[in-house]
Amino acid sequence: MSQSAISLDESAVEPDVSHLVTEDDAPVDNLFSETLQRLLTVCLYSSWLGLNDRSFLTAANVGVFYAVRQPPLVPDVFLSLGVQAPQDWRDKQNRAYFVWEFGKPPDVVIEIVSNREGNELGSKLRDYARIGVAYYVVFDPLQQLSETLLHIYELQGNSYEAMSQTWLEKVGLGLTLWEGEFEGKQAVWLRWCDRQGEVLPTGDERASLEQHRAEQQQQRAEQAEAQLAHEQQRAQQLAERLRALGVDPDQL
Repeated sequence: MSQSAISLDESAVEPDVSHLVTEDDAPVDNLFSETLQRLLTVCLYSSWLGLNDRSFLTAANVGVFYAVRQPPLVPDVFLSLGVQAPQDWRDKQNRAYFVWEFGKPPDVVIEIVSNREGNELGSKLRDYARIGVAYYVVFDPLQQLSETLLHIYELQGNSYEAMSQTWLEKVGLGLTLWEGEFEGKQAVWLRWCDRQGEVLPTGDERASLEQHRAEQQQQRAEQAEAQLAHEQQRAQQLAERLRALGVDPDQL
């Protein structure tokens, strides 16, 4: 992401961002990080209604511009509640997350560690606290920083405090480490979850679950039908025995 600063048009109420480079088409990250970023965003749009059915915006590797004449922060993933994605992507001010346009910083920022150069537990932690991000999450799948895979921090005042739990009360979501397959790759993934720890499924997972439920219902229906046929057959056999003994079963 370019480190260009925002120029201020003194005749305008809001900053002039016409000369700002909001995207530079540079390679983003390694394949695992890119896939994980996608997993964390698609699950929300596929399976989450938002806190109290509020609108939300989640994105991966999009610049967060928080102040005039300051370079952006570019989290791997962010989630912002109570906002909506702009309709017209052609406008410059709609192609990045400008805090003054949305009226608030993101509520959750997630950084995925791929090497020791990102300073995720140093300067980035301080930067996100300074701009008011409520929760800061660092996922370290390769244990580059420590033996701890997942670090979660909550903003207390002007600084972060480490959390011992993985439920983010202010956003109504949790995070969990989930071992399984996504897009043909078996790994330990960071996933959003509900309060009971159940992961939010992707669209494909939802379709698979619904198909499985439909198959189970069909199987139960077939079993019930077979049981009914079996009972009818037994009743018919009993009636035949009674008739053989000179008893009319219809008179019983």
